[in-house]
Amino acid sequence: MADIQIQKITLNEIQQLQKIGRQTFQETFSESNSEENMKDYLDKGFATEKLTEELTNKDSEFYFATLDNEVIGYLKVNFGASQTELKDDKALEIERIYVSKEFHGKKVGQLLYEKAIEVARQKNNDYVWLGVWEENLRAIGFYTKNGFVEFDKHIFKLGDEEQTDIMMKLKLTN
Repeated sequence: MADIQIQKITLNEIQQLQKIGRQTFQETFSESNSEENMKDYLDKGFATEKLTEELTNKDSEFYFATLDNEVIGYLKVNFGASQTELKDDKALEIERIYVSKEFHGKKVGQLLYEKAIEVARQKNNDYVWLGVWEENLRAIGFYTKNGFVEFDKHIFKLGDEEQTDIMMKLKLTN
């Protein structure tokens, strides 16, 4: 694969973030969810106000994966109080790794994942954790291959539907 760049996203890039965020969420989940629930989630989850808040939060960081200046994927990590659960100061949460469908299987996710691990190490975190939808077997396989183990489950609400997320974690060794 040509040179894929991983760089931190700034507030000026909010439109690109909205675009890749909506696109990849749709590609990943639209087959398994009603149009209504999807629309609702995309409108709220990727609203400009919400993304502005997330991009200016010191306890969250976003990174783009770009190829020839085109955004092909992104990563969102949280620490401290920004974590969606656990809220452990010794942990980093990978909230999102999404890659455009046409770039699946081209190691883009792995590069974004490695960036998350690098950030966790810089912050001296003891472990990294995440929640992944139980039916997203591709993602579960990816994290298992990278050494993650399941430790819990939780419910993720998409519109009026409840879905089970598997919570996985990886202990970092120095």
